[in-house]
Amino acid sequence: MSDAYAQPTTEADRAIPGPLAGYTTLRMGGPAGRIVAATSADEIIRAVQATDGPILVLAGGSNVVIGDAGFPGTVVLVRSRGLRVLSEDAESVTVRVEAGEPWDDLVATTIGNGWAGLECLSGIPGSTGATPIQNVGAYGQEVAETITGVEVYDRLDGTRRTIPAAECGFAYRGSIFKYQDRWVVLSVDFRLTRSPLSGPVRYAELARALGVEVGERVPLDDARATVLRLRAGKGMVLDAADPDTRSVGSFFTNPVLDRATYELLRERAADLGEPPSWPGADGLVKVSAAWLIDRAGFAKGHPGPDGVAISSKHTLALTNRSGTASTSDLLTLAGTIRDTVHARLGVTLHPEPVLINCAL
Repeated sequence: MSDAYAQPTTEADRAIPGPLAGYTTLRMGGPAGRIVAATSADEIIRAVQATDGPILVLAGGSNVVIGDAGFPGTVVLVRSRGLRVLSEDAESVTVRVEAGEPWDDLVATTIGNGWAGLECLSGIPGSTGATPIQNVGAYGQEVAETITGVEVYDRLDGTRRTIPAAECGFAYRGSIFKYQDRWVVLSVDFRLTRSPLSGPVRYAELARALGVEVGERVPLDDARATVLRLRAGKGMVLDAADPDTRSVGSFFTNPVLDRATYELLRERAADLGEPPSWPGADGLVKVSAAWLIDRAGFAKGHPGPDGVAISSKHTLALTNRSGTASTSDLLTLAGTIRDTVHARLGVTLHPEPVLINCAL
């Protein structure tokens, strides 16, 4: 399910130039100079080593915006699969998962095995190897909580090694792997808890949907089913029949503000209501990007140019509603939203996906 829009369909995909739109959930992106499919960590390394010019490593294509001009170099499609147990005891299990393993397939497997730790990340599209890059998170969980190490190929010195979680620089929707081309993720190690119950439910919306209090635990299957239902209601579970899912999910991150900027926001928004917020370390405050966008005048379904629009289900998702829209049109809408939010509320929104051969 996670890679429904991102699978090579013929042997020709291995070496013949073609549009990259078919390898992204946005269904956008121009041609590649060359496309190579790699089905194992060794093949990924060989493909990277054999490329002298520009290279783009692409897996599920769910968190990337590729320009209309495409990518002039080689695109390596990560299609490795598999999971193996590295160690286990009565309380936990540590597994190594290949970078190309579809993320939601992995989550379903862990729940089926009675392993807790990823259940609230159900339904997120893309591949396992992309999750540490973005420090993927949702409904109160982040992968940084369960990752113990990330196996990478280091293009700088030509070595293959595992970087411990403590050295991955995990932060809100970020890590040392984001916005760089030194490390190519080959596999990810997760330490999961043996339990039929979820971790403590931290997210208020999820707790309400489950009918429990924040901090309670629920059966793993219940957590997964409820998260999938909530995500589907926001157009965040891939569905070829639903144009709202032709997106990268949340296009903007929730801004993290210092106290002075947050108080300025409250003053500017005094007639709009209290901005939803969550306190963080060192006096920082995370605020809702969706609330900012809505209060700046952009409602669900707001149309942009030539077939792009805000999702009819979720203000944070920008969609290729027509299925034939251009990346430039999408970025025009994104830029209008960003600039209007800043002008009206004094907060700068930043894109969550990686932008390839395009800019906002």
